Amino acid sequence: MDASKRIDKEIAGLDDWRGEKLAEIRKAIHEADKDVIEEWKWMGTACWNHDGLVCGADAHTKVVKVIFFKGASLPDPDGLFNGELEGNVRRAIKFFEGDRMKGPAFKKLVRAAVALNASKAKGKAPSRAKKRDAPRSAAKRRRA
Repeated sequence: MDASKRIDKEIAGLDDWRGEKLAEIRKAIHEADKDVIEEWKWMGTACWNHDGLVCGADAHTKVVKVIFFKGASLPDPDGLFNGELEGNVRRAIKFFEGDRMKGPAFKKLVRAAVALNASKAKGKAPSRAKKRDAPRSAAKRRRA
């Protein structure tokens, strides 16, 4: 089953506020970035990818949590992050029953995460396959 269908199934299986919140989060992510790709990871986490993982969301008993995988590097002037604040890389937004999403601020955070991924993708080193195909030095040719 492809990732989008798995996420549809997850939302449909949550017949309370958590399914509605996960659907709202998903919609906001797609509105923020039309080119984002949905993925299903770690046996039950909806994830969104654009030049690298942007964020993931999953429902727990009393909370729906959105994890921004590089959240510590993102500006958060609206103070959306309220979880995993002590970490060096990730940050989370925990939605409890009755919490409202600050749509424009959330979308701005998604766009910032996509921009961060894009900036890192531009500066990536060549893959190992490309290095392997490069001409060998004279010393390496002698050893071969």
